[in-house]
Amino acid sequence: MRLLLVEDEPLIADGIISGLQKQGYQVEHCLTRKQAESALSTDTFELMVLDLGLPDGLAIPLIGYVRQQNIALPILILTAWDTIEQKVAALNAGADDYMVKPFDLRELEARIRVLVRRQQGRANDQLQWGSITMDLASQGVTVNHEAVALTRREWLVLKEFMLHPNRILSREHLESVVYGWDSDVESNAIEVHLHHLRKKLGKNVLRNVRGVGYLLNKDYQGLSL
Repeated sequence: MRLLLVEDEPLIADGIISGLQKQGYQVEHCLTRKQAESALSTDTFELMVLDLGLPDGLAIPLIGYVRQQNIALPILILTAWDTIEQKVAALNAGADDYMVKPFDLRELEARIRVLVRRQQGRANDQLQWGSITMDLASQGVTVNHEAVALTRREWLVLKEFMLHPNRILSREHLESVVYGWDSDVESNAIEVHLHHLRKKLGKNVLRNVRGVGYLLNKDYQGLSL
């Protein structure tokens, strides 16, 4: 799951990125409103965490830009500004939630989960495909009720498939989810992760769509005995 963080304080940004990565998120970071607008016009994200006070001005117009462009993106405000007027202005502009600094990272992550869950129309934090169950809160994965240990990158790949179970995902899309903007990615990196997922979850868990990408197999039943 890719998030866009718009925050100009380096220490706060580094803490959020580090903490959310440990929770299985890929976080891309912008410092200014202009950078964020550029990112949103060329890339896709599951949610945006937005500070209101940015070096190039108040972020309220950025919220308006997202809504005017009909970008279906939950927006969580994370700011030191805590007056009622500012909260009302941000929510009226189209923000979905509002948190005040200082904050606890556990609460931030929980609010992100809730907003994404609501956006996707899910009732809880469990994703199901055949005999696979993924719990987004605990980061646990089971097959036929047996726990399966995944690396962080394997988890990110599987989560992207589970969040979009009927969508063909290209290698380029999976690379952006797992590695983000700033990483040099080996040409076969995604294929290696998919190979490991097939070994751990069952060789028929994924289907290749030649020349397009990969798709969860609707006939998947679990690990072969």
